[in-house]
Amino acid sequence: MNAGGSRLPGAYTVSIRIAVIDTDSGFVTVLAKRAEVAGWSLSHSSGPVPPRDLVAMKLNALLIDPALLGDEAWSYLDRVASMLPELGLVVCTGRSTVAQRVRGLRLGVDDWMTKPSHPEEAMARIEAVARRHTRGRREVESAPLTAGELEIRPDRFQAFVGKEPLELTRREFELLYLLAEERSQVLEREKIYQRVWGYAMAHGDRSVDVFVRKLRQKLEKRSPSWAYIHTHFGIGYRFEPEPAGIVEEELRPAAVEPAEVEPQRDAGPQPDSSSQIVHKTFTAG
Repeated sequence: MNAGGSRLPGAYTVSIRIAVIDTDSGFVTVLAKRAEVAGWSLSHSSGPVPPRDLVAMKLNALLIDPALLGDEAWSYLDRVASMLPELGLVVCTGRSTVAQRVRGLRLGVDDWMTKPSHPEEAMARIEAVARRHTRGRREVESAPLTAGELEIRPDRFQAFVGKEPLELTRREFELLYLLAEERSQVLEREKIYQRVWGYAMAHGDRSVDVFVRKLRQKLEKRSPSWAYIHTHFGIGYRFEPEPAGIVEEELRPAAVEPAEVEPQRDAGPQPDSSSQIVHKTFTAG
């Protein structure tokens, strides 16, 4: 910043999408004007934004005054940090104790500022947090992942068995990479959809199942001796390379016991009970 207090030329070179949850109209107004000059996209809310809506906004950073949320502040910060680990989370609030700041940082807050705070400092801190997240994501994404016969190459948005590519679409690759990153963890369909598609999954949407089926077909074609993606019925999917043919009993739906039927009185002779049980075979798609 120069002596006149104006922004230094070229100070902001990255376009950032930010949401601000604050009721300090003066601070937000000045911050919004500076963000516009810097070429940033800024959304403002005077109340908590559901984490699913934040996912849909495709943000780089969130600036929040937790004092607005009262007793719900800690649980909200925890949900945002856990559901959006790639989102830069910055707190800007009034006086706080060391214990409060430490608690916030341990929950996943990236930076903590005390009001009154100059909008220029807020901009610099937001940019620094967003830059760290972007750099960390790029470093992780540049390293290949190996599993079974599979090599996943984020630098090429493709996966290979030997030198043969799986010929994945961009969406198929993003799904495979997400599952492989969370290896051995069961991911719920809703979480997969949020991370890959970028917004909340509508009720009845079967996109995740469809894309998992396509992935499995391509994996089986190139690497038939391995099973990579496992279904957890009613929950989601887990990535774990295992020799093909292993039956995982714990993943099968529990057998449905026939319901006990109250015997009818004075209804005449009843047919043999074994003839009343209809056996059905359920297959998972």
